[in-house]
Formats: sequence, C-alpha cells, structure tokens
Amino acid sequence: MWKRNFTALQTIVRREWIRIIRIWVQTLIPPVITMALYFLIFGELVGRQIGKVGEFTYIEFIVPGLIMMSVITNSYNNVVSSFFSSKFQRNIEELLVSPTSPYTIVIGYTFGGVVRGLFVGILVTLTSLFFTNLRFHNPLVIVFTVIMTSILFSLGGFFNALFAKKFDDVTIIPTFILTPLTYLGGVFYSVKNLPGFWQTVSYCNPILYMVNLFRYGFIGVSDVNLYFSFGFIILLSALLFYINVRLMKIGYGIRN
Repeated sequence: MWKRNFTALQTIVRREWIRIIRIWVQTLIPPVITMALYFLIFGELVGRQIGKVGEFTYIEFIVPGLIMMSVITNSYNNVVSSFFSSKFQRNIEELLVSPTSPYTIVIGYTFGGVVRGLFVGILVTLTSLFFTNLRFHNPLVIVFTVIMTSILFSLGGFFNALFAKKFDDVTIIPTFILTPLTYLGGVFYSVKNLPGFWQTVSYCNPILYMVNLFRYGFIGVSDVNLYFSFGFIILLSALLFYINVRLMKIGYGIRN
C-alpha cells in the first residue's frame, strides 16, 4: 500500500514540477520582476527618505518581508490554480478512481506549492542582493519558517480550490483576504510603531508572525514572541491538513 501511494505522490509532485517549469514565464518571472520593483521603489527611493528602522536601513528591514510575501503568494496560487484546473478539466477523477489515498493527494499538491514557493523565494532572495547585503542571523529559523509557511499556504490554496466552483472563486480569497493581510502583516513597518489599538488588531493577523519570524532569521529582531510563532505555524498547518484530508474523504467539492 505504501509503495503504491509513494509512487502516486512522486507522480503528482513531478507533474506539478513539470507544470511550473513548462510555464516558467508565468510562474517564476513575474514575481521576481514585481519584487525587484518593490526593492527599487520602497527600498531604494522611499527608503532613503525614511532612513533607518532601529539599527538597520529600511531596505534591510523590508527585504525579509518581501521575500516571505512572494513565497506566500506563489505557494497559495500554485495549488489553488492547479487543483481547481484538475477539477474543472475533470482530471481529478483519474486520481479519485485510483487507490491513491486522500492523504497522498493533499501532500502531493502541497509539495507542488512548496516547490514553487521555495523556488520563487530563492530567486527573489538572489535578486535582493543587487539592492542590499543580506544578513543571516539564524539560518535554521529562516529555513524552518520559509518551509512551514510555504506548506501552510499551499494547504490554504488546496482548501480554497476544494470550495471553488468557478474561476472567480479562485481569486476572491487572494484578492480580498490574502493580499490585505500580507500588506498589513508588518512587511513595510514595525508593529511597535502603531498606536495601541492597531497593534492589537495587527496581532490578530497570522501573517504578522510568519513575517517577523522570518525577519528574525535575517536580522535578529522581531515584534512577536518567537516560540509562539513557531507553535502557531505548526498548529495551523496541522489543522488545515486535517480539514483538507477530511474534505477529500467525503468528496466535498469534487464529487458533486
């Protein structure tokens, strides 16, 4: 049984990888260009007017958040678009009639999102070197945060795809929920600079913890408790994985 599911897992991940590479002009280049513009406009032009955030230049402060933004967006978009396309084209039926377990399907598509998220993250990181010198305060925190965040939002994309009934449903959450949460997640500012009420509101934003944890890995500063952030990401990922598997088992959104 495990050999059969492992083969299915390899097949799904390989299919996702081929899909990413085949349309690399759409999947890899646009986020790099977008982040390069962020580095140029916010880091260089606006950053010179702002000056320093603590002991760091503004671009040093925002680069980790911008890298994390690209990872979040691309991990999510890869899974939601790929899985919904399989539903729309009815390719998913081939998996459903096979002995592939729901766990394997969820993990396979999640790995596909992680691959794209990490690939884009690496490309954006390399691009940032043209604008600033990166510091690496704690590489283990960087690796853990980027992998777990990519897993979390890949699972989120899978959840969105299960509920989506038309292509418009694929863009609603990224446009009206994910993008605002990302911009208000401390990418461009320190939460400590906000008034008390807005600090409290910001602490309800889950992306704030991922951005700050990732920033700590680079420059050693964070607006949130690191241990709470670790636990929060792991717990939320486990919860989303469980929900996705349960929905797959009952066939929600794929058998009706």
